Amino acid sequence: MMTTSALSEPVTLAGMSLSSQFVMAPMTRSQSPGGTPTSRTAGYYRRRAENGVGLIITEGVLIDHPSAGHETDVPRMREAGWRLVTDEVHAAGGRIAAQLWHLGSQREPVDGVQAWTSSAVPEAGRPDTHAMAGRDFPVLLDAYARAARAAVRAGFDAVEIHAAHGYLLDEFLWPRTNRRSDRFGADRAAFPAEVIRAVRREIPASMPLIVRFSQFKERDYAARIADTPDELGTILGSFAAAGADVLHASQRRFWEPAFDGSPLNLAGWAKRLTGLPSITVGSVGLTRDFIGSSRMTELLDRRRQGEYDLIALGRVLLGNPAWVRLAGEGRLDEINDYRKADEDHYW
Repeated sequence: MMTTSALSEPVTLAGMSLSSQFVMAPMTRSQSPGGTPTSRTAGYYRRRAENGVGLIITEGVLIDHPSAGHETDVPRMREAGWRLVTDEVHAAGGRIAAQLWHLGSQREPVDGVQAWTSSAVPEAGRPDTHAMAGRDFPVLLDAYARAARAAVRAGFDAVEIHAAHGYLLDEFLWPRTNRRSDRFGADRAAFPAEVIRAVRREIPASMPLIVRFSQFKERDYAARIADTPDELGTILGSFAAAGADVLHASQRRFWEPAFDGSPLNLAGWAKRLTGLPSITVGSVGLTRDFIGSSRMTELLDRRRQGEYDLIALGRVLLGNPAWVRLAGEGRLDEINDYRKADEDHYW
């Protein structure tokens, strides 16, 4: 079995010291009544921080605009509620980033509010949506900026912008959903880059700004925002120029190459193309057997070789808040395989 003690070694990301190389990936939990995190939310995140997760990225936090989302139990950027969370995470020695989110076309019009999208492209099973135009852009930029200011006041250590998985900002990046004829169509990264600039202006220069992006979408696993490294480099270069410090490359399986002709995964390409630190994620540790496997060795070797900087854990942390600590101590018999039922837990 491989040596696991290295799992808990401290690292640095964009000037921010972390207790380990592991990140808690954002996962929607729908446990914030009326959009406000509670002491239960604080305990949920603290348990991961006190058990070795170096950086926690919150579930998506909806920006303050009616179009952003419809679910009442999904959190908003409520300063007092999030201060409970950041205080608990810091008391446990952890760091935490707020993920800012707008659902785009995935917003349900259950309350009579239309979803705002890049182009209102018709999709099977989706109601008509509103294609953003004119004053819509500064209105949403202001909502992102206000969320960033509130995140600073609430004590977050970093901010992440969600530009992945087919939500609003990703709909601008994806050719299938961006059919615009203006500058936001000619340059698909233009509006996401404006959001990055708006957030960057509102947070301290020393606070890392993370941008999460993906090729795949929740509704289309084969989707791509870039068919070549050059095309991806143009998009990510815009993010970097706008003020991104870290790129969080979401893919379904970390070991899969992002493009033909190279073994680099999406996080590896993000780092190579921009020089920015990157976070990899994708089916890490879903079963206990993963820890002693060749996949685990590959995961850590690729990080040591500089392909990416941090490793995000997702679903495995739902049923295993202490995964990092237990894996680092070699206590594999105390680790549970991921089960779908874990998604109903909130502890």
